[in-house]
Amino acid sequence: QKSSTFSSDDRPLSIPKFLQNFCTIAYHQELASAVPLEFLNREKVIEEQCRKGSMMVKKVNELVDVNNEIEMQQLNDEVFGTEGYPFYLHFAMFLPVLQGQTHEELAAEFLPRAMTLGIIGTYAQTEMGHGTNLRELETTATYDKRTEEFVLHSPTRSSMKWWPGNLGKVSNYAIVAAQLIIDGKRHGPHNFLVQLRSESDHRPLQGITIGDIGSKMAFNGVDNGFLGLDRVRIPRTRMLMKHAKVAPDGTYTPPIHSKLNYGGMVYVRARMSHTNARALSKAITVSIRYSAIRRQGRIDADKPEVQVLDYQTQQYRLFPQLARAYAYRFVGDEVLQLYNQTMKGIDKGEIDLLPDLHALPSGLKAEVSYHAALAIEQCRMACGGHGYSLASGLPKQYALAIAGCTYEGEIMVMLQQAARYLMKSVKRAAHGEKLSNSVEFLGKMGDSRCSIGLYNGQSDKENQAMLASLEHVARRLAQEAFVLWKKRIEGGETKERAWNGVTVEMNRAARIYTRLFIARSFHRRVVSASSAVRSVLADLLSLYLHYECVDMAAHLMHDGHSSGEQIKHLKEKLYEDLAKMNYLKKRLYEDLAKIRPNAVSLDDSFDRQLNSVLGRRNGNVYEALFRWAKASELNYTDKMMKENRAKM
Repeated sequence: QKSSTFSSDDRPLSIPKFLQNFCTIAYHQELASAVPLEFLNREKVIEEQCRKGSMMVKKVNELVDVNNEIEMQQLNDEVFGTEGYPFYLHFAMFLPVLQGQTHEELAAEFLPRAMTLGIIGTYAQTEMGHGTNLRELETTATYDKRTEEFVLHSPTRSSMKWWPGNLGKVSNYAIVAAQLIIDGKRHGPHNFLVQLRSESDHRPLQGITIGDIGSKMAFNGVDNGFLGLDRVRIPRTRMLMKHAKVAPDGTYTPPIHSKLNYGGMVYVRARMSHTNARALSKAITVSIRYSAIRRQGRIDADKPEVQVLDYQTQQYRLFPQLARAYAYRFVGDEVLQLYNQTMKGIDKGEIDLLPDLHALPSGLKAEVSYHAALAIEQCRMACGGHGYSLASGLPKQYALAIAGCTYEGEIMVMLQQAARYLMKSVKRAAHGEKLSNSVEFLGKMGDSRCSIGLYNGQSDKENQAMLASLEHVARRLAQEAFVLWKKRIEGGETKERAWNGVTVEMNRAARIYTRLFIARSFHRRVVSASSAVRSVLADLLSLYLHYECVDMAAHLMHDGHSSGEQIKHLKEKLYEDLAKMNYLKKRLYEDLAKIRPNAVSLDDSFDRQLNSVLGRRNGNVYEALFRWAKASELNYTDKMMKENRAKM
């Protein structure tokens, strides 16, 4: 694994069979960066990423199975690192939306070319003035019956598309979200395939204003761009019409469900748990490996300095984040399975799963992106001063993760979308109606008293007790938020104004609903795991659930569900001698102790390229750090100081 001069290791390794083909990359140095990308300016970074991207396209079939998503992701990580790559949006959104929303005629014309990079596309939805509020997008697509064309137009400065990745320089096509207008009537946002640049010389076409938006907090190897449309005409058949349709005479046929128009966005949100789990898995691997190498301080005066990972505070800081990385990966698997199942059902006219599919990815997008970013920052701080260096790979990993709190929906708005579904479900539960899988707990009574700690070592029952308590909190908060909203409406407020008066409570309910689903998903995955791995995953699950219960202590106590003594035992786990601990506190410490011997192996099981000198598998951290620093341009020559001194 020496795909780069500055890769995260120095020697050939024994690696799993499904990753052995990546050893081939070591013999293709044209895919490697000659110097760390951190030492290049932005233009050079993009040039370098495009160079490697072009070379990778030529060699990709030698290196991986292009139909294997895991292998392709590994290859992208290996070649492009954390700066992003020139075809990211093409594969992440352009292709999936073409595949999922395009009618047969358009698919036949463009899908084969898109799949072989005969054309390069992006997804242009967000505008300078509107992002999460899709209903108010300003870009218009007005149907001209006379010519059977749509006229796409950006009527204001704020209506310019802003932020789409790979739009600024790379893409020659885009799926553009615009307000459909027929005979003066608006039908809401729909997607249209628009050619942006000539396929022969890559120049912008007439009516197209396009470019790069400039440097960002991270991801500067990607040309996020702007797009203005000045009455650009496209054929009627360039509207994506698998679900909604416009006939030649202008007759509009809506989709069987309004949410189908947002299928591409829902897909990306469904994938975000995976994306964030991947980012967190890289950060936790770096921090745990480094903590196993770094020695600092002595516990026994007559013995050598100890590994930082042996300190209980370091374990408490990192091991819950390790558990979260697994939880987010598992819930990502589950929600993607829900997405695929729903799409298959839609093809048969079945839409029962759509409400869950819209609400769950919205809540997960908010919760997972937020907590993954916080967890990565904990990993960075756990590496001390070296974690602040870009050489660690952690600052950029954090910057990439924190972007997830805003792209594809700002997290506060995402929580409100999940909350709206919760409120509908609370009302349905009150009427005794059948509820879908993610909200069926709202129709249960549940135990009024917490049973955590009553099963004396029976881990399965203990886990169920913790899940039942999390369920109790989720149900109570949802019901209380609904009552508050209803009272404001009964007091004379409109539904919208009443909603705005209780959004903090709504978002709190949506957060706990989402966290409950994550915990249940983790539990489902562990109990269904093979016996070979179930026991170690069970340790992680136990830690995850105890950690969640500690975090929700105030909610558990609020209505007397848990006693003060139970919560005391949870919250004071760091402040008493082990001999004085009760069952719960002892269990939490046992979780940390059980995970400690397996911590490095658990993070090594993730499939990823770290791009970090601190996370080296061979442990040769300090030599690598010095070698990385020597690559700085400031170390190339001393002329700069001599020349500048002469000017003083």
